[in-house]
Amino acid sequence: MGLGDLLLVALVPVLKVLIITAVGLFLALDRIDLLGSTARHHLNNIVYYVFNPALVASYLAETITLERLLQLWFMPVNILLTFVIGSMLAWLLNKIVRTPQHLRGLVVGCCSAGNLGNLLLIIIPAVCNESNSPFGDPSLCTSLGNAYVSLSMSIGAIYIWTYVYIIMRVSMSNGVKSSPGENSGNTMESSTEPLLCSADAQMPLEDPLQKVHVPVGRMIAFVQQIKVLLTGETNLKVLFAPTTIAAAIGFTIGMVPLLRHALIGDSAPLEVIESSIYLVGEACIPAMTLIVGANLLRGLRSSGVGALTVLGIIVVRYIALPLIGIGIVKAAHMLGLVGSDPLYQFILMLQFALPPAMSIGTICQLFEAGESECSIILMWSYAMAAFSLTLWSTFFMWMVA
Repeated sequence: MGLGDLLLVALVPVLKVLIITAVGLFLALDRIDLLGSTARHHLNNIVYYVFNPALVASYLAETITLERLLQLWFMPVNILLTFVIGSMLAWLLNKIVRTPQHLRGLVVGCCSAGNLGNLLLIIIPAVCNESNSPFGDPSLCTSLGNAYVSLSMSIGAIYIWTYVYIIMRVSMSNGVKSSPGENSGNTMESSTEPLLCSADAQMPLEDPLQKVHVPVGRMIAFVQQIKVLLTGETNLKVLFAPTTIAAAIGFTIGMVPLLRHALIGDSAPLEVIESSIYLVGEACIPAMTLIVGANLLRGLRSSGVGALTVLGIIVVRYIALPLIGIGIVKAAHMLGLVGSDPLYQFILMLQFALPPAMSIGTICQLFEAGESECSIILMWSYAMAAFSLTLWSTFFMWMVA
């Protein structure tokens, strides 16, 4: 596979994302006003409660079986490592650039959660269908690739809507406005009231300990907010998001033969149900991308995120994480934890080099906090991804071929 072909394979999916993002921005213009704040709020709820769960459930049910899940057991571990290592690097970045409290969760989310779904759904089939692809027969490559990507997308969604969701909620709930001149260019006035359900409003948005301007007081306040989230004082929907429930359903259908034969396949008696869910799920990716583009308009007008913060996230996602990922995947292969399938190794490495997940923008939209900052971060991250993904894809293929 030549460098020119690889360049097109890597650029096309990123360009598709950027084009749809531009459409979302256009629809949010005041003269058009099809994706104003109210429309974005309703569309975002549809993505959260309907589109994303349908996509995850249908893909898992169709491609994951018990035998295949046992073979791919290292992938959830690999994805967890991307989140944990990304969070550690984000913590260091927050310390260096002195990120405002209400944006620290956003930085953690962008550094830890990669786009493990829609980009891979475009990249992997494109790579497999190349005539000189290093991964062999196109049909077999596509079949295996869909299974790998489905598991990647579902596990990533579970981590995002539990681990990252909680961190961002705590950060945005504890956010305080800086005094004039403090952290200039890095703050904005944001609403931090959660939008998911009225029961969530019982969670205290202002803790008295926030007034204690010492590190110990801030730490105690943070721990108390974590305890509130993990106890019965908050709605369980915070921890059991619709996507998490949908992933459990998809796993169950895929791994239980009776359910699989009833729902999956052209001859299945209930195939119409699965195909309908799949059809609804297909709307998730364009809808989520349109929301990001619509939020970008607000970010272009007034953004409180600093250039150093954006640069730091790009360094973490496109330099530090891919280098660490190479070491982890190669070490796992040497220890016998990962098989010799080059496509599997390629996807494991690529999981460390992806741009931030678009679900981060969905979470910001749900909280109505950090939307403009998130849009600017995603804009620059995806602009750089056009070059970064091309270079890393070339290098990863060279390593596994």
